[in-house]
Amino acid sequence: MAEDRAAGTLADQQSGPLKILIADDNPTDRMILARLVSRLGHAVISAENGLEALVQFSVEKPDLVLLDALMPVMDGFEAARRMKLQSGENLIPIIFLTSLTETDALVQCLEAGGDDFLTKPYNPVILQAKIQAFNRMQEMHQTLQDQRDLISGQHERLLHEQHLAKVIYDRVAHAGSLDAANLRFVQTAFAMFNGDILLAAYKPSGGMHILLGDFTGHGLSAAIGAMPLAEIFYSMTARGFSLRDILLEANSKLSRILPVDIFCCAVLIEINPDKGLVSIWNGGLPEVLLLGGSGELLHRVPSTHLPLGVAQAERFDATPVVLPMVIGERLLCLTDGVIESRNRAGDQFGEERVAEVINRYQARPGEVFDGLLQALEAFHGSPEDDISLLEVIMQPLQAPPATLPQEDVRHLDGQDWQLAYTFRAASIREHNPLPFLLKVLMEVPGLRAHAGRLFTILSELYSNALEHGLLKLDSSLKLDSLGFNRYYRERNERLRLLGDGWIRVVLDHRPDPDGGVLSIEVEDSGDGFIEQGPGRVADGYAGRGLALVRALSDELVFNPTGNQVRVVFAWRLGHTAVS
Repeated sequence: MAEDRAAGTLADQQSGPLKILIADDNPTDRMILARLVSRLGHAVISAENGLEALVQFSVEKPDLVLLDALMPVMDGFEAARRMKLQSGENLIPIIFLTSLTETDALVQCLEAGGDDFLTKPYNPVILQAKIQAFNRMQEMHQTLQDQRDLISGQHERLLHEQHLAKVIYDRVAHAGSLDAANLRFVQTAFAMFNGDILLAAYKPSGGMHILLGDFTGHGLSAAIGAMPLAEIFYSMTARGFSLRDILLEANSKLSRILPVDIFCCAVLIEINPDKGLVSIWNGGLPEVLLLGGSGELLHRVPSTHLPLGVAQAERFDATPVVLPMVIGERLLCLTDGVIESRNRAGDQFGEERVAEVINRYQARPGEVFDGLLQALEAFHGSPEDDISLLEVIMQPLQAPPATLPQEDVRHLDGQDWQLAYTFRAASIREHNPLPFLLKVLMEVPGLRAHAGRLFTILSELYSNALEHGLLKLDSSLKLDSLGFNRYYRERNERLRLLGDGWIRVVLDHRPDPDGGVLSIEVEDSGDGFIEQGPGRVADGYAGRGLALVRALSDELVFNPTGNQVRVVFAWRLGHTAVS
């Protein structure tokens, strides 16, 4: 027969046999259709009514259903609806078999869950074409399901890996002193990983280093630089390195390891309560605002440097702005995410609204931080970026928490020694010797408990020798904020041009049964401390360093010319010095 030959030709194109359910209450129609389907190479399952078809559908799990619309017990419309419910996410096509030709009746077939319809009498060529079309559709649907399941599994693994990475990230990035009483902060992540980073750590002398950074982008790619940055920040702060040293090392490392399109806009802050100073380096973040004790705006510190990880060492400027800051004054720092938050109209929150909040809380500085958060919330902003807001309050000097393990101090006989180091101009220009000297002293069992006091003494003596002995700077400049900036700009320029001179440090330790006595001598090749010689009274900020050394040590003696100073520090076992 011609129909059989046509069916055979189409069967050759079929990718594989299907299991097809045929439901028709007319035995003749059912037999004819079963024969056509069998000739096409497919397996046939038969049913006489809708209810039987539904049972066969549940048991046999057919690949395709040929379903008569009008049947006894349960019509095809109801059977189709129940079959679709059983199929769930699986695609099992239903082709209605009908002699109905009215538009409403055909629409009813599709609304009941049918995917197509075939009118009687059956054309075997059209029947086979429809079966092939739906078979291809099934294969595509199955492929999409497989790919979805694969993507879902990979997504779950990715979330698990990101969760583990975030645990490690948080432990590294938040390992410092963010719980300090003088800090308040809020951070909101745009993605799982916050591209903003906030670090805080006590210096050995008892002050603090604080870093607020904003890496380009969002999520893991933005946070990838936080790990090495945090490691540099915490390790160098603990060893007594200055803000400038930390900046140089951080920029150098980030420049080497980060891709060219990832860098870190950052603010680094050094708080010195003992001197009443704050040093601020701003590379790419919004202005840092210094508020007075009554909430008035005293200073703005804008970004004047390139972000970390952009410039090579020879182009990178690590010079901070140095300002006087007394107890009760506070810094307000924020990232671009605050400024760039938009409301429904597309307007940015902007720096003007930050200034409005500050003016609104004049005479109530303690409410500025919460007021700014409330203003952001009332703005109905939708964050365009990670958001970080930080407040730093100047408080009296506190001893840093013990971060170094205490050693066995029962055997001190081997700690009777004297060491002398001479640092010449080239070394002085390029390196800060204080961490090295502190490390030498920490080798003495029992001195670790006095690290803060010793570091303060060493840093003040070395700074006097450098700034007044070699660089011949005048401390009387440091009478106001303009004088501070002029003083430190001059310091950096003279240090850069230093071509001759030396500073000698002699450390002499003598143990005794109850502890020991440490003598520190610092001598320079200059003409002597003209402004801060013996008996000089501290005037303003000038001379505060030596006054602090006198308070921390047991003896302070200058030679007649003032270019050599000797400090005696006696310590006792079990006594912890508080800076």
